Amino acid sequence: MSIFLVTWDLNKQKLNYAQARQALIDHLSRYPHIYDQGLDSVWFLETSASADTLSADIRTKLDNNDTLIVTKLLPGQHQGWLSKETWNWINPRL
Repeated sequence: MSIFLVTWDLNKQKLNYAQARQALIDHLSRYPHIYDQGLDSVWFLETSASADTLSADIRTKLDNNDTLIVTKLLPGQHQGWLSKETWNWINPRL
């Protein structure tokens, strides 16, 4: 299993923004995950899928006006200022 940092931005101009956002969150929630309260559109997901596969799966809930990045976290190759709860979830899984 790997941990991926997933961040997105939905186009707020779309008429169904609230529904699209909730559909994306519901979709992401299928994976073991955590997100830091201060980073609304940044989630950390655990999966055995590749970044390509995970990205393709998430893109089923996005349209061409939205943005997404999926990147794999590697041991010793990540740093940041997150809540202790978030780090306690991420670090043992790497």
